[in-house]
Amino acid sequence: MKKILVFTLFFGLSLVAFGQKELPEFAITQAEVEIPLRFLSSDEMGGRRTGSIGNLLAARYIAENLRTYGYSMAPGLNSYFQPVGFQASTPPVTASLTIGKTEYKLKEDFIFMTGEAANLSKIDVVFAEHGWIDEKTGRDDYKGKDVKGKLVLVLPGPPDETSPQAIFGAMAKKRDWAFEHGAVGLIELYRLSFPWNFFTSYFGNESLRLAPKDGPKPSTKMIYGWMKEKSGISDIKDLQAGKKLKANFSSSGFSRRMIPSQNVVGILEGTDPELKNEYVILSAHFDHVGMGKEGGNAYSKEDSIFNGARDNAMGTVALLTAAKALSLQRPKRSIIILAVTGEEIGLLGSQYYADNPLIPLKQCIFNLDTDGAGYNSTEHISIIGWNRTGTDALVEQAASSVNLKVFPEPAPEQNLFDRSDNVSFAVKGVPAMDFSPGLTKFDDVIAKYYHQVADEASSVDMPYFLKYCKAYANLARLIANNPQRPQWKEGDKYEKVGMELYKK
Repeated sequence: MKKILVFTLFFGLSLVAFGQKELPEFAITQAEVEIPLRFLSSDEMGGRRTGSIGNLLAARYIAENLRTYGYSMAPGLNSYFQPVGFQASTPPVTASLTIGKTEYKLKEDFIFMTGEAANLSKIDVVFAEHGWIDEKTGRDDYKGKDVKGKLVLVLPGPPDETSPQAIFGAMAKKRDWAFEHGAVGLIELYRLSFPWNFFTSYFGNESLRLAPKDGPKPSTKMIYGWMKEKSGISDIKDLQAGKKLKANFSSSGFSRRMIPSQNVVGILEGTDPELKNEYVILSAHFDHVGMGKEGGNAYSKEDSIFNGARDNAMGTVALLTAAKALSLQRPKRSIIILAVTGEEIGLLGSQYYADNPLIPLKQCIFNLDTDGAGYNSTEHISIIGWNRTGTDALVEQAASSVNLKVFPEPAPEQNLFDRSDNVSFAVKGVPAMDFSPGLTKFDDVIAKYYHQVADEASSVDMPYFLKYCKAYANLARLIANNPQRPQWKEGDKYEKVGMELYKK
């Protein structure tokens, strides 16, 4: 045991010593981080909602900075933009739903997200567990059930999954399976941990999704929605127990349109003849939630713009700071600067890149994402993904280089790791973490600004922000130069897929 402890201590100290040699000073002033923060979160950017003019301008600003820093365009692109197409869907304007003898009210009790159905009455209702099909495990919730011409009710998300990403990511699949089995409608039962009004404000208005490659699927014509069960009403329990129920439902006014957006990508070649074939992905999302009703929270005539200084103009500027610092003295490994769109609508920009990488993911040894809900400590940076990838000593060194401390895994009950862009790479096997401003807990300080119109650059502590940007740039350099590749901790939920990705 003593030998192991001595080796561990020596190994950790050697990493720190190695890193100290590789942390050159780079001159950056407060003005150099304050000016782009004020620009990206200005009123003129209109909240940078994906597909908006402000979002497009932010992408152009990032791209031109990468051009100035000498970054190359990624293979297969003729610009710094990776096009990402979105489909905007407006839910039915009017809708009605009755199951058994219980009437449900639009938005108060249910929402329909897609589909047209004119006065369908006395339709049989079928309960189909999660409405899930998995060829690997042999699960088929439709086996033995006749749902043709019927309304199907199902439990939320995939079986044994509770994360928002998994639940939201399963929506289209579940709708498609129900349609393929002949159902005239699919409704998921709302049994999620976050408030119903949050869900309806997000999905009850125009929503953006990645555009299907071959155009809208036929299944989008079918009614698909979510329903909140009423207390004291046993219809659903009766249905699960085998009782037969009838439903009446209708809707009108569903529409869709295509919206273009893009990720911004730049490549910096490393200096080491061998290590330059390995890449570190530095990422941040540059979109936010827009203006007025788009924002999902309170606004006024005087201020209806959700500026998104903390979320995530801070991260975007930190990304650009690292891009500049690394270009001034290139690291041993190559760097991918990836500014993604569509994070606020379900991590869609990073998901698109991970599904369509411009450098093979097996060559990408780490994803260092920077994003956050804000900060309530100017003494810390917070790490989401602590003690999972073997990079903790490097994180501590990067923080201490600017006199900051590390606060690991804030609010573990929130499952923040699976709610930021880093998870899009983790699910593919790439070791990843989220580098966040000093968040110690979700409190009134965070709530005051998170997705609120008050989140403006004028409210940001600029001396702290400068330290935050420097710490992120320093950590990027340490990881890119470290002789040891990050890897998933034994037993981590992403270890197995990581081993598959990097197998020889």
